Amino acid sequence: MKYRVGIGYDVHQLKQDCPFYLGGIKIESPFGAIGHSDADVLIHAIIDSLLGAASLRDIGYLYPDTNKEFKGIDSKILLKETIEKVREKGFKIENIDTIICLQSPKISSYIPQMQETLSKVMDIDLEDINIKATTTEHLGFVGKKEGVAAHSVCLLSR
Repeated sequence: MKYRVGIGYDVHQLKQDCPFYLGGIKIESPFGAIGHSDADVLIHAIIDSLLGAASLRDIGYLYPDTNKEFKGIDSKILLKETIEKVREKGFKIENIDTIICLQSPKISSYIPQMQETLSKVMDIDLEDINIKATTTEHLGFVGKKEGVAAHSVCLLSR
């Protein structure tokens, strides 16, 4: 059996009075992430880790922000398409481990719903997707509440 590891990272600016989508669900918050799509940093990081492990380049290559087709798109749609591409190459997702870097709001209560949503979209067991959250102790753009970041690592097998 062959194993492939992929890493992903994404960051989006936070803005007052914008919807905030994270891990495929809407988060109650006075501010949200802005971007070409729905700006779901967690899903974007997961997509990049999957694409990297499967040698399919990156999210910007497959879903460029210059393409009007992707303007405002639900990132779960992009994730589902990515999963199809990864499986077409003969890969199986073994597990995904992620971390969200966000000063506020606190999101730990949302994590089980994110895991459930993502496991359904990716058609993987709930225990095969892990989501962690951390602050940056008020340091950097995350700590100043200017942005949100996410990291993802995945393991694929063939």
